[in-house]
Amino acid sequence: MNLPELRDSRLELDGRIATLTLDRHDVRNELTGTHLADEIATVCAWLNTHETASVLILTGAGSAFCAGGNVKQMRDRETGAFAGDVYTVQNKYRAGIQRMTLAMAGLEIPAIAAVNGPAIGAGCDLATMCDIRLAAEGAKFAESFINLGIVPGDGGGWFMQRRIPYQRAAELTFSGRMIDAAEALAIGLVLEVLPAAELLARAREMAASFAAKPPRAVRMTKRLLTYARRMDLPDYLDLCALMQGMAHNTADHEEAVAAFLEKRTPAFRGR
Repeated sequence: MNLPELRDSRLELDGRIATLTLDRHDVRNELTGTHLADEIATVCAWLNTHETASVLILTGAGSAFCAGGNVKQMRDRETGAFAGDVYTVQNKYRAGIQRMTLAMAGLEIPAIAAVNGPAIGAGCDLATMCDIRLAAEGAKFAESFINLGIVPGDGGGWFMQRRIPYQRAAELTFSGRMIDAAEALAIGLVLEVLPAAELLARAREMAASFAAKPPRAVRMTKRLLTYARRMDLPDYLDLCALMQGMAHNTADHEEAVAAFLEKRTPAFRGR
């Protein structure tokens, strides 16, 4: 199988678990000065059309998860992602980092962020775009746009208040302050905090537990969780009924029922 060609990141496929590693540790895996945002969008599109993978792990190489935007380019304003008049800059956001945001929001498999280090600005938002966040003990998070006189232009404000209570999200966004992994755990921004040496192993363990489930049911469940944020209940229930009808007619459902009744481990085929 041909994986997508990437320059600044690495995609590995181990069974049904895909791992995307942001691999620009020389610039702390920043998004606006690299190809990373485009490559995340590319990988999401590839995963949606290749049903070999059931789970995505997203992590960073080096000491940082993702440093967000390039502040030096914000200062120089002559070249790069932030150069141009109002119309030009807004088009750069729409054609640039927001493609990543929409791609992550449209990803049809569960995504686990293994936050190995600082997740700052758009890097913090990238973590919130995942379904689950695991953090190394040294990880830090900051919704820091306000400190630079800008706003979460990648759409992070939409995700943050859906991951933690609104008051918490508002305080972090208006203050721009940095929090450590322990506070992130206390407010529910991350699910677990682990020693750095155990982070990826735990992410893979969790991913393996998801990947062991019927692949089509995993994808339909992810879609239903996503649609639940957008739809009124009557329309959502109609969609649930439709997808349940699809699930009841899969070979994996028959195998799951048979294995349950026969008290054995099921063998799913993604059909």
